[in-house]
Amino acid sequence: MFELSQDHEDFRKVVRDFAEKEVAPHIADWDREARFPTELVPKMGDLGLFGLIVPAEHGGSDGDFTSLCVAIEELGRVDQSVGITLSAGVGLGINPILTYGDAEQKDRFLPDLVAGRALAGFGLSEPEAGSDAGATRTRAVRDGDEWVLDGAKAFITNSGTPITSVVTVTARTGTNPDGSAQISAILVPSGTPGFTVEPAYRKLGWHVSDTHGLTFDGCRVPTANLLGREGDGFRQFLTILDDGRIAISALAVGCAQACLELAADYARTRMAFGRPIGANQGVAFQVADLAVMVESARLLTYKAAWLKDELHAGRRSSREVKHAAAIAKLHSTEAAVTATRIATQVFGGNGFMEEYPVARFYRDAKILEIGEGTSEVQRMVIARGLGLPA
Repeated sequence: MFELSQDHEDFRKVVRDFAEKEVAPHIADWDREARFPTELVPKMGDLGLFGLIVPAEHGGSDGDFTSLCVAIEELGRVDQSVGITLSAGVGLGINPILTYGDAEQKDRFLPDLVAGRALAGFGLSEPEAGSDAGATRTRAVRDGDEWVLDGAKAFITNSGTPITSVVTVTARTGTNPDGSAQISAILVPSGTPGFTVEPAYRKLGWHVSDTHGLTFDGCRVPTANLLGREGDGFRQFLTILDDGRIAISALAVGCAQACLELAADYARTRMAFGRPIGANQGVAFQVADLAVMVESARLLTYKAAWLKDELHAGRRSSREVKHAAAIAKLHSTEAAVTATRIATQVFGGNGFMEEYPVARFYRDAKILEIGEGTSEVQRMVIARGLGLPA
């Protein structure tokens, strides 16, 4: 059965130390200013975080997916925005190129992405195509040796930073025999004429994360920028999302863990009626419930990560990974949202004040139930995995 190795636990300590030294002292200011800390990304690269699942030939450490989840959890324990920067930077930025790119594409983009000198985005969601990704309206038409892209994308992470180098864009490139849209993935480098990064969103949470809408108006890129084969884009992004759901689960575990630690500490030290509030069962039971949420979410997440590593080794099926990823994502993200509510309640009026971290975690948590497939989508995937009709 799966378990975290001593190497994983030692790595956890390294990332926790990094997060507490490089992120924790600054995160309140970054959050208040809604500023993406560009200077932090190369430091994460120096620690090897962006190269955890990348082979050594491309500058990575040829590690396992479980290690990536450990890193995301520990960053997310200090701040969710920083955690999603790594999660999206690897899962949605590096992974499509690593998995489906040809040698030239890998040599062109991966070295800087792995080193943290650059970031990449994944342009899937659109204003009218979120969970229904098959309704993609962005089009790419061949014109000689170029693709011409027209359309728009929404809610794209790491797409507008000063160091963003490329966005993988899904677009309709034709029609399948059954009448459905043929969707392909195309690499669009930053700065390409006709590619516009819209102003950053004003968001409920994840204030430190970079998120933009993207517009393509006669945007031309070489046909060599096609990622994989024409028409494979739909299958590609479904696979990418399975991995991403496990990563988001790890981010949710970090959120819930932070809430547990903050609430337990506050319950031990906050005095009311002459004793710590944790002496009251009404508070103590809520903190106990947090501990159960964290443990169950962590077990489901790392089981899914373990299955992903077993799949890579040829010992498990993609169907198993998809099912486990959906279960982990559903449970962990809903647990994280509940955990932030409970922790805020334990803090009482102070939990509503921005100077207390629980307020930031409360704002940040809700998107976990939405991004990388909503809770409703996860329930649909789980039901189909159980053999229920579509």
